[in-house]
Amino acid sequence: MPPPAPQPGVIPLRPLKVGEVLTGALSTFRQYWKPLVGITLTVQGIGILLVAAAAGIAVAAQRSRFSRVFDLAPGERADGVDVAALLLAFVPAGVLLLLTMTLGAAVISTLCPAVVQEAVVGRPTTAGALWRRCRGRLPSVLATVLLAGLIAGGPMLLLHAVCLPLIIASVGDASGPPAAVFVLFLGTLVCVPLAVWLATRFSLAPAAAVCEGIGPVAALRRSARLVRDGWWRVFGITMLSHGVAMAIAYAIQMPFTFAGMSVLFPTLMEAGESGGNPDPGTLAVGFVVYAVCLLIGAVISGPFQYGYPQLVIALLYVDRRTRKENLAESLIASVASPPGT
Repeated sequence: MPPPAPQPGVIPLRPLKVGEVLTGALSTFRQYWKPLVGITLTVQGIGILLVAAAAGIAVAAQRSRFSRVFDLAPGERADGVDVAALLLAFVPAGVLLLLTMTLGAAVISTLCPAVVQEAVVGRPTTAGALWRRCRGRLPSVLATVLLAGLIAGGPMLLLHAVCLPLIIASVGDASGPPAAVFVLFLGTLVCVPLAVWLATRFSLAPAAAVCEGIGPVAALRRSARLVRDGWWRVFGITMLSHGVAMAIAYAIQMPFTFAGMSVLFPTLMEAGESGGNPDPGTLAVGFVVYAVCLLIGAVISGPFQYGYPQLVIALLYVDRRTRKENLAESLIASVASPPGT
């Protein structure tokens, strides 16, 4: 029987089994949760503050229009100009929200491979050291994520850009469903599997961009070479990681959801017993408390829900390189080398 592979960190330095990938990511999160959670919550907090500020400015600027749109007499319709002005006022907040989500995804995609590099060899690290390293690779990873998303989702976006205007233009025609509906349906059946295949093929690109210091196009090519001959394995383990992350995140969110319901339900019952004339202030307090509880649960569970799958993908990157390029020997040598070598 061959001797067991050395394990200086969270995984043995050899080709990994499915369970070792999943448990290795859990061990990584447990050992390095402080820098992971600290950096993730900082980025999320800044993004939430910016979106909230933009939304607050929009509400303050268009306060007079709210009553003309939402406080209407029975049978009265809002003026289209007021509705359009309200929608346009919240466009900056929506754009900021989209940018925040994209930047947050790029930060997590940069942070997790950097953490895994330390975890596989058992080296401690700090949030400051990780951030200094991730800061230099963030533009490359952001470009990698955007480019991979454009390639994987481009056909679907093009299909909807062509078909939806045709469907909307033919709504008034009573001749039956337009041909664009069938084209959209058939095109979706083709584009969804293609998008899944491409997304899995490029899933290791952020890890390659961080660990190897390469650019976006080179990272996509590198990921495609590593995933080749192992597509189903990468896809299956990635789906398992998302399932585990959602289950644990749901368990974390449940106490906060119940806490919010314990305040909201009595408020709704009181409103029902009042004969259809509830106190608006009481209802508002109930909904606000419920929303705050949901937000707190989402913020606490978010780092694990979004970070754990990326840790699994980073370990899959290590596993694919171990299988194809015998990375384990380099890792063993780095562990045996004196500090600073």
